[in-house]
Amino acid sequence: MATSRIDILNGMLAQNPNDSFARYGLAMEYRNRGDLARAVEEFRALTAADPDYSAAYFHGGQALQRLGRIEEARQWYGRGVEVTTRKGERHALGELQAALDLLDLLG
Repeated sequence: MATSRIDILNGMLAQNPNDSFARYGLAMEYRNRGDLARAVEEFRALTAADPDYSAAYFHGGQALQRLGRIEEARQWYGRGVEVTTRKGERHALGELQAALDLLDLLG
């Protein structure tokens, strides 16, 4: 039987729970499969262990937004703006700011 990506990523995390790239991959795999609640759990674990992993804020915010948790999404985007501003990541900052601005426009 073929091993799923989730199984592979969980195996990598079992060997190294602090592997940010594997944690991000797992979160994205859950997101891509539509398991947004599990994706958010993994994005939370990722940012708890690696608060500067800026992509987690954008995709975590999107997952929260799709779950209808708009205020939480707004907070995630806002933290992402802070991180990317501090790190000088202009492209990611633009994406996060646009997502935050869109939420503000929608109310």
